Amino acid sequence: MVKHDRHEEPLLLDRIRLQQVRGVGPRLMQLLLEHFGTASGVFSADRRRLLAVPRIGSSIADAIDTAMSRSDAAQIVARCRETGIGLIARDSPSYLPLLAEIPDPPEVLYTRGQLETVDQVSVAVVGSRRCTSYGRRMAERLAGGLARAGVTVVSGLARGIDGVAHRAALEVGGRTIAVLATGVDRMYPPEHVDLAIEIERYGAIVSEAPLGQGPLPGLFPQRNRIISGLSLAVLVVEAARRSGAQHTARHAMEQGRDVLAVPGPVDSLASQGCLDLLRDGATLITSVEDVLEALGPLMHPVQVGTQTPIHVPRELVLDDRERQVLACIGPDPRHLDDLLRRSPLDPSTTLAVLTGLELRRLVERLPGSYLVRIG
Repeated sequence: MVKHDRHEEPLLLDRIRLQQVRGVGPRLMQLLLEHFGTASGVFSADRRRLLAVPRIGSSIADAIDTAMSRSDAAQIVARCRETGIGLIARDSPSYLPLLAEIPDPPEVLYTRGQLETVDQVSVAVVGSRRCTSYGRRMAERLAGGLARAGVTVVSGLARGIDGVAHRAALEVGGRTIAVLATGVDRMYPPEHVDLAIEIERYGAIVSEAPLGQGPLPGLFPQRNRIISGLSLAVLVVEAARRSGAQHTARHAMEQGRDVLAVPGPVDSLASQGCLDLLRDGATLITSVEDVLEALGPLMHPVQVGTQTPIHVPRELVLDDRERQVLACIGPDPRHLDDLLRRSPLDPSTTLAVLTGLELRRLVERLPGSYLVRIG
């Protein structure tokens, strides 16, 4: 179902207006919102108050004063409704909590397809547009494996690693989200139109760019902060120095997200960016298990498929017996005897499974034969 924020129509219209003010990028928008509270507050402020905000000069104040009208914004909302494009405002229940946490989240997201609760367990897979056969192979293996485990794969629909990651997730029946620098009605690159249709069917396409917006160089770095913002971690499969993938990794660091990197040949220019990230402290990744191990606890337990709610992503690779035992253990200490009574498995099997859960660092044994769930 396409989502719109009809109950806050005036505020939604002002958010759309502010997001389209020329010269107001993500950081300036956040600065304005910190001073005036809401987009409506920005438009209600007189010129003197606008000019009192740091970094807001005459040209920006003029642009705000001459911004599109509410009636023009209402026409955009109507067009979205007519064409099946969703509008999700920053404080909407549909707005993913991970994205809301970043320093400069979009005020409004335009969407095709559907964002779901399971997308809170997501990893960005990014890399070079001019990928090598090695990079393509690793992207297919890692993105496909993550999607098969129940992790949503986020990327930018670009040529190279991005496209490979999206396709690998779709091929195993997983979910994937494409974040565009263009409007959601202007797919770029054009050869990925068919891929975008598949992503819309089995995941979501999102953008903060207005409808009709074409590709401009400055929009791609802004887009990258949304890729990392939607994700628990950013996995760089293959990247040259000073690449877009490295920009996404830097956004992840600023947002407090994990940065993961796949090592490549030391004499390959296509891997120099990954090697630089590893030298600077990124986590080395060679397998899906490495990725899941690197991810920390979720903000809230998330239901993935028919499994019991997961607390940390590495629970996704547990078998049925391990899930049954783990479900009997909570954040408060529970005595081993009590656990053995509650477990649906026989005592010897339960003890064997507990040992495995301890080795995976999902359960901690406390003094006095008490057990507690980690994360």
